[in-house]
Amino acid sequence: MEYKLIEENGFKYIDEGEGEVLLLLHGLMGALSNWDRVIQEFSPRYRVIVPILPIYELPLLTTGVKSLAKHVHKFIKYKKLEQVTLLGNSLGGHVALVHCVSNPEDIKAMILSGSSGLYENSFGGSFPRRESYDFIKEKVEITFYNPAIATKELVDEVFATVNDRNRVIRILAMAKSAIRHNMAKELHKITIPVCLIWGKNDSITPPDVATEFHELLPNSELNWIDECGHAAMMEQPELFNRFVDKFLKRVLLK
Repeated sequence: MEYKLIEENGFKYIDEGEGEVLLLLHGLMGALSNWDRVIQEFSPRYRVIVPILPIYELPLLTTGVKSLAKHVHKFIKYKKLEQVTLLGNSLGGHVALVHCVSNPEDIKAMILSGSSGLYENSFGGSFPRRESYDFIKEKVEITFYNPAIATKELVDEVFATVNDRNRVIRILAMAKSAIRHNMAKELHKITIPVCLIWGKNDSITPPDVATEFHELLPNSELNWIDECGHAAMMEQPELFNRFVDKFLKRVLLK
């Protein structure tokens, strides 16, 4: 589904619907299309905003999770948003966590799926050989329980990204920043309601990661999705949206 991409004041984003704000944060190799089913489901009842994180535009020396969290904070202030619900997948979840620790007054609730911040097995343990399309295809496929979700369009997109020298340098810098910025000792500070939605077959942030998040976040709930990998909103969108809907009704529509 096509949405209008707004570009203003150094920000690029989608802004659909009205009401309580859901701010969706994509992952390192994520795209706006990853959130299609979430936008379709919730924009009739909520204001769904999806900013593009400037992973490839930041100066190399400042490329990191903290810089992305600052970008999100500036965006929230620019749009004059209050008491938003953050929904982050993979690196986007990590950015949400860093933002919550730094600016708790902005956030009402948070939803995390396949979030980094504790442990992440990027690309199955090795960075892809850029020249090998088959290698990239294999690594994209392990993101999902069902490899058929890794369409040719998705593989082509990742292949093009890792063959762009400027982008690959920043991907490496961002991945190293994510590893360095372990959140284990800071999670107790996040006291807002947190909904964890995790694929039981996630090989990038395995189930143990979800369990640890649940133990360390004081006000969290943990929801499992069977036959699902790292991107639940793409692989099992109906069940993912059901968990999101139930959580939002509990914490936002009291």
